[in-house]
Amino acid sequence: MRILVTGGAGFIGSNYVKYIMSKNNFTDINVVVLDKLTYAGSIDNFDEIIGNSNFKFVQGDICDSQLVNDLVSNSDRVINFAAESHVDRSIKSSEEFIRTNILGTKVLLDAVRKKPNTKFIQVSTDEVYGSIDSGSWDESFPLKPNSPYAASKAAADLIVLSYQKTYLLDLMISRCCNNYGPNQFPEKIIPLFITNLIQQKKIPVYGDGQNIREWIHVKDHCRGLDLIFENGKPGEIYNLGSGIELKNLELTEKLLNFFGLGPEIIHYVADRLGHDYRYSLNFKKASKDLGYKPEITFDSGLAETISWYKDNSSWWKTKV
Repeated sequence: MRILVTGGAGFIGSNYVKYIMSKNNFTDINVVVLDKLTYAGSIDNFDEIIGNSNFKFVQGDICDSQLVNDLVSNSDRVINFAAESHVDRSIKSSEEFIRTNILGTKVLLDAVRKKPNTKFIQVSTDEVYGSIDSGSWDESFPLKPNSPYAASKAAADLIVLSYQKTYLLDLMISRCCNNYGPNQFPEKIIPLFITNLIQQKKIPVYGDGQNIREWIHVKDHCRGLDLIFENGKPGEIYNLGSGIELKNLELTEKLLNFFGLGPEIIHYVADRLGHDYRYSLNFKKASKDLGYKPEITFDSGLAETISWYKDNSSWWKTKV
């Protein structure tokens, strides 16, 4: 089996590559990673597998149609992680988000049209649904994105669905909640707070810290994506959630407890523009149709993640 992983040098993409290669004994699968190596992607994420003959890295842009056509033509499966994904950056400037997240997805889909038996997963986000005060979103919930980042991902989702319907391609969409784990660029809340605490710096909490997010370990997300490839149906959307919801302040307190520190280390900052209050996914469909079930408890996953950042300071100190 030959799989093309776009954006595969980033946090979730690189974890997926290592997961899928390990599952296939590093021999029964050929993986090609296409990544532009922007600030959030790093070839260092592949230290364990860089010399494997079944792994190939290509530096390039998913908006490069000639390159994408060549790579897709030699692939059985394509999974698209390539995206600008940081909300704060999208608020400052949305141009690169529109280009990569929308146009890049369209270029990939045009390449898949030329090889129509290719299975394709668009890796999306729960942020396309907007914000929800109570209850949980299922896959039929209307899209109401509230940031330029989320809007660009919602637009890409709609393009995927339109291509599937129009050209009858084997296209599927995953929408996952907030990921955490090793190799995450330290601009996102968990690695930012961990690396600050390791360096005995204060940690910035937006507003009053009452915003709620649902959290999943990246390994559970990777297992869910694998199940979509194995058991998913064309044109379907699959929410991949965990049921673990925490206020940002609750998450902060858990991290402080791990480090034996108190609330004096918190620095409250002005709230993010258009800050969504709560995310919550209903993932019954993925459980029923795919056999999806998160396995890693939040406390054990968080402890493992903290240990990874403590043990890999040479990785993240070049990035902060």
